[in-house]
Formats: sequence, C-alpha cells, structure tokens
Amino acid sequence: MERTATIREQMEEFLHKNEMTINRFAEISGVNSGTLSNILNGNRPISMQQLDRITLGMGLEEGYFYELYIDECIFHATPDWRRLGPYLHRCAELGKLDCLDKAVRMTMDNISYSPLLFETAELFFKEGKHEAAVLLYKSVAESERFQHSERLALCQYRLFTLGLTDDQEINSRAAVYFEPYIDRLDEVYQLDALKELINLNVSLNRWNKVDELADKMGRIASIQYQYEVGRLGQEVRGKKPVVFYKLYSYLVKATVCYERGAFDLALKYVSMYSEPEWLKEESNEEELRIINQFNEWAEANRYLYKLMAGNDGALSEYVKYIADKEDEIFLAICNIMIAANRYQLQVDHILDRFKGYIELKEQRNHIGEIIQQITADRYTRLLAELGIYYLNLKQFNKGLQLILDSLEKSIAINSDNGMLRCMGLFEQFREFSTIDLQQKYRELVCKVQMLNEKKIGISLKY
Repeated sequence: MERTATIREQMEEFLHKNEMTINRFAEISGVNSGTLSNILNGNRPISMQQLDRITLGMGLEEGYFYELYIDECIFHATPDWRRLGPYLHRCAELGKLDCLDKAVRMTMDNISYSPLLFETAELFFKEGKHEAAVLLYKSVAESERFQHSERLALCQYRLFTLGLTDDQEINSRAAVYFEPYIDRLDEVYQLDALKELINLNVSLNRWNKVDELADKMGRIASIQYQYEVGRLGQEVRGKKPVVFYKLYSYLVKATVCYERGAFDLALKYVSMYSEPEWLKEESNEEELRIINQFNEWAEANRYLYKLMAGNDGALSEYVKYIADKEDEIFLAICNIMIAANRYQLQVDHILDRFKGYIELKEQRNHIGEIIQQITADRYTRLLAELGIYYLNLKQFNKGLQLILDSLEKSIAINSDNGMLRCMGLFEQFREFSTIDLQQKYRELVCKVQMLNEKKIGISLKY
C-alpha cells in the first residue's frame, strides 16, 4: 500500500512546486519563518494554531491534515495535552468526529488523561457539541468501568440523556442500563437523573418502575430539603430547587394511581402537592413559581380524576378550566378522549373547539419543556382514542384512518403497546374498511414484522 506523505513532506512539495521561499510562505501563512524552518527540519512539533495557518496558506480545506497530525504530532512521542486538548476542540468545531474518536482512543492507553478528557466532554456538553461529547464520555466510561467513581456515573448519565431517541426499544434498554448508576451520582445530579428516568418510564408505560422511582425521588428530596432548611438556605442546587422534586414525586405518584384506576388515592396525592404543609415559611421567587404551577396542575387533575371516576359533570368544569391554559390543552384532549370512550360521552363540540391542538408539536409548561418521548407516546394514544370515538359513532372510514395514523406513528417510535392496540382495533373493524385502507394496513403490518425481526436479532446479540 502506498505510503501517505507526511505533513512536512507535503509542505516541502508545496514550496518546491510553487517555487516559494520559506520567508514568502511565512508572510502568506502568518507563521514565523524561523518556526517554519524548524518544523521542516523536524526540530519542532507543530501546534494546532500553526497547523491551521499552514493549511490555510497552502490553500487547503480546514482540517485537511488532522488525521496525519494525530500520529505525527500528538503520539509520535509522549502524548502532550498542550497539543491534544486544542486538537480535540478543533475537531469538535469542524465536525471531524472520526479524527477526534481516533485521538481519544489512542489517549486512553494513558489513564491519567481521563480527568482531562472528562472536563473536555463536559465543556462540549455545555456548548451543545453533543456528538463530540458522547465520544469522550464513552471513552472515559470505558477506561473507568471497573471503578465506582462519580465521574463514571456522570459519564453514564450524560450518555443516557444524549442517547435518547424516538425509538422506545432503544430508550427502554438505555433506561435499564443507566438506572444502577443513579446512586453513584453526586447529589447535585441525582434528582435530575431520577426525573429524567421517571419521565422516560412514563413514556414506556412502566408504571411499577415509575412508582418505585417516584418513592426514591421523594425520599432523596425530603432529605435534601431538610438539609437546606437546617443550613439556613444553603441549597443543594440541581436544575431546579429541591422543592420541585418533592412536589413532582407526589404528582408522579398521583399519575400512577390514575393509570391504575385508583382515583380516590390519586386525589389524596393531589392534595399533597397542592397543599404542602412541610414548606418553609419563606419561599423565593423561583420556588413560588413552581408552587403555583403545581397548584394549577392540581386543580386540573381534580377535575380529570373525578371525570375518570365516572362523574361526567366534571367534564364541563375541566374544559372551562383548561380553555385559557394553552400548555394544558393537548394533554387535556388526550384525557377527555379516553373518558369519552370509556363512558360514551359526546364530545364533538370540544374537538371542534380545540381542533388546533390535536397535532404533534413540542409541549411546554411554566417550568420547563415536556420531554419529546412523552409527547410522542401521548400523541399515538390520542390518535387511537379519536379513532375509537369515531368507530363508536359508526364513522368507520374516519375512525379506521385515525387508527392507521396511530399505527404508523407507533411504528415510528417503536411502541409495542401502540402497535398491538392499533392492530387489534383494525382487525376488530376490518369488515367496515375500504380496499385502500386494507392495503395501507397490510403495508404497515409488514413494517411491524420487520421491526419484530430486528428486535429478535438484537435480543440474540445481547
């Protein structure tokens, strides 16, 4: 195989071909002529700044020499962080992730670089250079896999959050893999990690696991809140004040009860996050905003739980309450359709009034964004419930089309629950479907079969 010319050899060839002196190239590149001479003679390593200037002076694209630079200037002798650090940053800036990955893997032969790589990964994470950060976190985690360090746990936390997708199968495996690391995290990160793990399990409808994690969040939040009070306001700061996580644990417990049909118990938990007697007397502005948001959720959920318990009079109160709260309308429509199908309620007027909210888009509330995975799962459920509603009204074409829309979305997010629900419904009403709808259904079933075959392959692999 033909040997690739070194950086120095290519510089010499450029000067020779263009009949250019070192002094002239120094003017073009902005690199001192004495420095260039020492570089060409092999007496001086090339810094990243010099490499970029030389590359530009030769009229080449940014990063042209980066692959050669790894071997020639970073690892030719003992690795030097003064060159390696800037190299990683430039690779991240230019998106040269193959070069970054190769350099990092070579670096991990020397475990002493692990803390520096971790710090760089954290910087990339904060700067939004997530693909580069993932490569660094993976390498650090691999190098410390036999250690029970906080750094390893934080690497796994970052990899968990950065690795989430619309695919529920992938997210399911990520949740199971990450959970054992929560107890090793520093307390600053523990509650945030529990919140994200809870939300992911909500999107997967794993209510037993959600219940377990909510209990754990409540215990940790209680301890940290008492510590804050005892330390005269010196807070253990996560993304949100500790009061949020304590209230959130109760809200999640109420949601679990709701999903299990225990509406009276759900209402008990509502009172625990709407009327928290354990709050310290003085709350700051951020805490008050959080408390007010939970009070809003409590009022909406009281109407919802009464409605789901069979009190159809709560429907008008629920609709009236959420009408001017745009952040609550999408979720409310999902809940209303479930209740409408359960109790055969007529809700055409509600659907007509809020038709602009029956679409998949980012959902937010006063204290943050609702994770994409929960929104996507709710949307597939909403489409299915709308389909059931119209099937019950004997509007079969409209109902079955919505069932197929839900099936298609369930396939997109790899939701087993969604796919089984939709296929069961279509088979139940197949005799009322048109030829076009049957053809569409067959195409979607083929996609489901392909997904299942892929899952079997993954299971065998692991």
